[in-house]
Amino acid sequence: MKIVHREYPLLAMCGLSCGLCTMHLGGYCPGCGGGDGNQSCAIARCGQSHGVEFCCLCQEYPCIKYDSIDTYDSFISTRNMRANLERVQTHGPETCKAEMHEKMELLAGLLAHYNAGRQKSLFAAAVNLLPLEDLRTIREQLAAGAAELPLKERAQAAAALLRGAADARGIDLKPRKKPK
Repeated sequence: MKIVHREYPLLAMCGLSCGLCTMHLGGYCPGCGGGDGNQSCAIARCGQSHGVEFCCLCQEYPCIKYDSIDTYDSFISTRNMRANLERVQTHGPETCKAEMHEKMELLAGLLAHYNAGRQKSLFAAAVNLLPLEDLRTIREQLAAGAAELPLKERAQAAAALLRGAADARGIDLKPRKKPK
């Protein structure tokens, strides 16, 4: 299998937010085209053969590989893949990389200060799917109102704020399963 190496593995060639994935957070995956010996998927190999860092920079995008790419979730929600690629097209890769790093910092803060052992997937999904402005507001609310609470109560406060923001935007934070 061909190995793909990319300049920025935390935002996948297909638009997946690798830096916010529980597999990446757990140290099981270096991201799209990251690390030595990382076996890439067909989309990454295709993109590399076309000489692009992101699929949306390819002249053939969107191709047949994107027909049903976001219909169900794997380790991380696939719902933002197309939106991420649209942002790469409209705002450029550097802006998207900066946004990814900010989201990764927000997720790291949630996991370090508000995770009572059962929130990793919820926090990862929420940070992946919610807009940065909502996440910044939630961070401020938590710092102002929950910082001194015991861990279990901090975790509940963070989960409630994330779920509330998702509900306000009509975002379901539960993973979508592959149809049988």
